[in-house]
Amino acid sequence: MPATKGNKFWKARSKHGRDKIFAKPANLEAAANEYFKWVEENPLEEAFHYQGEVAKKALPKMRAMTLDGLCIFLGIGRSTWNEYREREDFSLVIEWIEMVIRDQKFTGAAAGQLNANIISRDLGLADKHDHSGTLTLEELVSESRKS
Repeated sequence: MPATKGNKFWKARSKHGRDKIFAKPANLEAAANEYFKWVEENPLEEAFHYQGEVAKKALPKMRAMTLDGLCIFLGIGRSTWNEYREREDFSLVIEWIEMVIRDQKFTGAAAGQLNANIISRDLGLADKHDHSGTLTLEELVSESRKS
């Protein structure tokens, strides 16, 4: 039996929609710190065969932090992350989290712990080449050292 026309039962609800996963910026910051700790404590492992047995060993390379990895860890989608980014009260913590992730990848690549080629593309860094036939002083010095 349908509800009567003009009813206002919807106004009787105690609340509309679900609660935000992170009510305060401090909650998001704490959860991000858990992700950062997890990344450090869980280095990449390599699986290999030795005499018919599968074995694992820790690699000497760090695990790269990523925004996608953080979202998976937090149990949210990128669209939810972007909604938090738009909120003025979350802007500082969002900026800080993204800076930590970017710095960890950049520093790891610079130290040879992460694949510099992959990380530079991910960070939007371009390796610009001059195809005009003229070299800068730095390029000349670099070329002469190769010889």
